[in-house]
Amino acid sequence: MMQQRAFALAALAAAVLAVPAAAAELEPLSSFDTITDEAARSVALFTEAGKVIEHPRCLNCHPVDNVPTQGMDMHPHEPPVVRGEADMGAAGMMCTTCHGPENVRVVAQADTLTSIPGSATWHLAPISMAWAGKSLGEICTQIKDPERNGGMSLDDIVEHMSHDDLVGWGWEPGEGREPVPGTQAEFGALISAWVETGAHCPQ
Repeated sequence: MMQQRAFALAALAAAVLAVPAAAAELEPLSSFDTITDEAARSVALFTEAGKVIEHPRCLNCHPVDNVPTQGMDMHPHEPPVVRGEADMGAAGMMCTTCHGPENVRVVAQADTLTSIPGSATWHLAPISMAWAGKSLGEICTQIKDPERNGGMSLDDIVEHMSHDDLVGWGWEPGEGREPVPGTQAEFGALISAWVETGAHCPQ
């Protein structure tokens, strides 16, 4: 019986790994060329980028309180953890206690293949960059505000969204998780074009 169960788990793991999670797509920049009003095009570009920004993969690490969430339903983190003074967890239960420099594949209960998320810089976004529960327009305004975005300029925002490893984790979240739409390059291009058209925000 134990041997049969082991074979079943191995077969399940192979089947899941053989079929990568299907990611939704992002509209290419050319889709926005017909919007002649620059401010309207800027809003449309950020709205498209919002498919990534408002995805649970991102919102889970941008909570409005001191408790991260997880899963597509954004339930409280298990095991229970808190933000801590440096957004890295509390003393004795730091983020790095469980989260290493890369995803770790595991087979959890009920024969469900999943993984422990990982990144070299795994941590929560600062409370000043809390997104969960906010409108896309509110998030947009927040992203542009140097007093709430860590002192970043719009060019810094483009660089961060386009190349940051922790942002990039959203497209490589490990087995058992839906990735954010598109690719990081496509997302970065949308953010760059948004800045170039005046960085206007949705209402």
